[in-house]
Amino acid sequence: MAIGLFYGTDTGNTEAVAKKIVANIEEKLGAESIEMMEIYQKNTADMAKYDLLILGMPTWYDGELQGDWEEFIPKMELIDFSNKKVAFFGLGDQYGYASYFCDALGVFASIVEDRKGTLCGLTSTEGYEHDFSKAERDGQFVGLCLDVDNQDDQTEDRLNKWIPQVLAEFGL
Repeated sequence: MAIGLFYGTDTGNTEAVAKKIVANIEEKLGAESIEMMEIYQKNTADMAKYDLLILGMPTWYDGELQGDWEEFIPKMELIDFSNKKVAFFGLGDQYGYASYFCDALGVFASIVEDRKGTLCGLTSTEGYEHDFSKAERDGQFVGLCLDVDNQDDQTEDRLNKWIPQVLAEFGL
């Protein structure tokens, strides 16, 4: 069973992280274990065919969604996530936009939960310096939050801890 990794990017940073995730998972599970797709011009069926999903998105400025993900919301709200496990990773700027850090994850995690999906890959908020995030619940993020602008030196370590956690929660 392949994992579907969908990402949206404007600057290429989210795509670069997605590629690292794919390489790490393929090293552990093999080349046919994960399929990476940009969310741009995808439809409901593209995502619905996967029971295991990793979704990656940046948060822009004052909590704005990346454009391709924003356009995908009506499609995503049609997907039945009841038999799906979904892990999120997101990029944000915890200093420049401390009140909106990785908000996109929270927006999309709520859609998945409302559609009966199971969230995987929750991470601690320790080590981050932000004021508020829609992605935060009870001291945890609903996925992996990365700040490649201010804490890029921690990206590899965070990915190396998060990916095995997600694979275990996926039952792989």
